[in-house]
Amino acid sequence: MRGLVGKVDEKATQLHAIASLKVLLDATRPHNGAATSTAAHYSGTSSKETTLQLQQGSQGTTTTTTTTTTTAGTTVGIQELPNGGIAAGLDAGLESGEEDEPPEALDMGWPSSPKKRLTYILVAPILFPLWLTLPDTRTPRGKKFFAVTFIGSIVWIAGYSYLMVWWANVVGDTVRIPPEVMGLTFLAAGTSIPDLITSVIVARKGFGDMAVSSSVGSNIFDVTVGLPVPWLLYGLIYGKPVEVNSVGMVCSIAILFCMLLFVIMSIACFKWKMNKGLGFTMFLLYFVFVAVSLMFEYEILVCPV
Repeated sequence: MRGLVGKVDEKATQLHAIASLKVLLDATRPHNGAATSTAAHYSGTSSKETTLQLQQGSQGTTTTTTTTTTTAGTTVGIQELPNGGIAAGLDAGLESGEEDEPPEALDMGWPSSPKKRLTYILVAPILFPLWLTLPDTRTPRGKKFFAVTFIGSIVWIAGYSYLMVWWANVVGDTVRIPPEVMGLTFLAAGTSIPDLITSVIVARKGFGDMAVSSSVGSNIFDVTVGLPVPWLLYGLIYGKPVEVNSVGMVCSIAILFCMLLFVIMSIACFKWKMNKGLGFTMFLLYFVFVAVSLMFEYEILVCPV
């Protein structure tokens, strides 16, 4: 009688474990009728085996059942504990959601759509020199020369920055805009576009703190490293200091600190959340800063210091 009861308990335990396994496998499969990108990603993967192990602690026997599922990298293990409980483990190969696809190498072929052709023509003057001089690290051969690509990118950034400042001065002289105004508006906006792009990318991935700290850190780097290093090199080479002439520089710096306080207060007023109201407030503060700075430059407002 005891042997019959033991066999019944063993079968009941196996059925319970198999039912738990089925629930876990169903949870990893995409819903029927939903053509999601994750399902499309999983459809091209090879089938993986899922192993179900049942261990009877009292009898020392082990029963193994193997099933097959098409879920990429998913392994489910269910093990009976000596106290009668069942431990289930789900190992998803994609720990952080959908795995990022490897980056593709740069294709310089002529695009097919009109929109891509227009973009191709606009970026060609910048892209072609980089394509000809820098190894593409996204290719197996280019990965070996990542140091050359890194140093070469810095050199190209320096060259493009020089051309941008030169052309901005030429445009300013042509339309009679002072260099201070060009630097405060057009150059400031142009150099901030990379920060904008990186901040938007990381913010969409859920890293809002990284987006804000990147914007703040880049400006601090510009003031503490980007300006002093060229001035230091100029002083060492020519043996004389760099003269910076700008009307109301002291007042502009004071306005900058005031704007920083207003920014912190604005973020606090919106309960430390980045929303549309905070965005419009930031735009308003920027226009106020530009307007006041231009008034000092054109001596509409006179700085007492």
